[in-house]
Amino acid sequence: MKWGIVLAALVAAGVAAFGLARAQGPQSAVASSHREAPVIADDPAADNTDLYAFRSPDRPNTVTIVANYIPLEEPAGGPNFAKFDDSVLYELKIDSDGDAAEDISYQFRFHTTVGNGDTFLYNTGQITSIDDPDLNVRQTYTVTRVTRKHDHGELKGKGEELGSGLPTPPVNIGPRSTPGYAAVAASAVRDLPGGIKVFAGQRDDPFFVDLGSVFDLAGLRPFNAFHLLPLGAGAGVDGVAGFNTHSIVIQVPIDQLVKIPNTTIGIYASASRQKIRVLEKDGTTKSEGPWVQVSRLGNPLINEVVIPLGQKDRWNRSEPEDDADFASSYTDPEVPALVNLLYPALPDVATTGRSDLVAVLLTGVPGLNFTGATHADLLRLNTAIPPSGPVGTGNRLGVLAGEFAGYPNGRRLEDDVTDIELRALACGYGDILAGALGLCNLAPNNVLGDGVDANDKAFSTTFPYLASPHQGYDHGHH
Repeated sequence: MKWGIVLAALVAAGVAAFGLARAQGPQSAVASSHREAPVIADDPAADNTDLYAFRSPDRPNTVTIVANYIPLEEPAGGPNFAKFDDSVLYELKIDSDGDAAEDISYQFRFHTTVGNGDTFLYNTGQITSIDDPDLNVRQTYTVTRVTRKHDHGELKGKGEELGSGLPTPPVNIGPRSTPGYAAVAASAVRDLPGGIKVFAGQRDDPFFVDLGSVFDLAGLRPFNAFHLLPLGAGAGVDGVAGFNTHSIVIQVPIDQLVKIPNTTIGIYASASRQKIRVLEKDGTTKSEGPWVQVSRLGNPLINEVVIPLGQKDRWNRSEPEDDADFASSYTDPEVPALVNLLYPALPDVATTGRSDLVAVLLTGVPGLNFTGATHADLLRLNTAIPPSGPVGTGNRLGVLAGEFAGYPNGRRLEDDVTDIELRALACGYGDILAGALGLCNLAPNNVLGDGVDANDKAFSTTFPYLASPHQGYDHGHH
């Protein structure tokens, strides 16, 4: 197959198996959901960046959900280091019966205290434990499980507090302040009733992608010669390397999430603020009124590259069960027209009738993680499929490599969403099972990628699995 044909298939705005649309050319859709909508871009503490869900390899009777917030945290960002926002309601929501409305939600509320307000210091000495008095700015949080039901069209819920006063670890400052950081952070892992584990705090951002090339007119650095504005080819550069994020990680027994006979659950994360925000002259802020969702995330990339600019903020405030309102963005996406414009030497790609996008992104894939006909952006995980091995050791190509425990069946930390989508795009097979048998991963498709194949830090094989955050004192990007 000639490269022109490969790229023509590549930039088609959907994949038979994983069809995520692309807004700026062949590679734009693989960027994580950092700063994806106008309003939330100005509110990083409430910005969902990534969502992961997988069966826990070391506790296979449980599901681990990772929700990351606060994009591209600079590790040396003191003296006011990044933290969760006390005025934000963070939630992880699970649909167990396929109607796209959450049946269960786990709510996280944070509380910040300052020990000594007469110093600029985040810590007044060396932090050697999670409760060290030298940690001047500390956060605790409460976890509440809410079981939902529909009552005359209104979603109502009954809450059960699972834990309160749970500590978050400090950020990773440097050798003088946090010399034994890994042990201190590990002590923030807590057990909750019912066999649940939880962690909330700063971690290395696990996403890996060549952001610099993606947003420079949407090129693939290794294949720059084929772009409308050809450049020299080069190795991929991880644009997220060296940055941190704030993670909420929860591990829950499967039998608390599914409704038998259903084994597939749909998951999304959200952040909400109260409707009224009052700024006082003394520097304090208070929030009042009902909660309003300001950010949500199921599949990555949707609001970034599928939803048009004028609808992005409305999409963030809507519910997945109402995603049929945005159906035209999936069936008639903007991407193909941009592709045809940016790559005039390539054959035109279809600009309408993209039912493949609807199937993969809004309903799940039959035989893998189908949840029903209701259109909803959810990260779908079939809990009947066993994990493939310890976290970080799975084949980065997931289903394309025959590992059904990988993307798009949920999303593991090691799943290389970038290359998975690229190879599926260039494949042309309409059957996801054909792709899983490796037919989408043969030459020349098996060399397609952004040149970034793994995270910049190794993952842990034990909960909470994400790598320790980069240290402020000694770190670098790329």
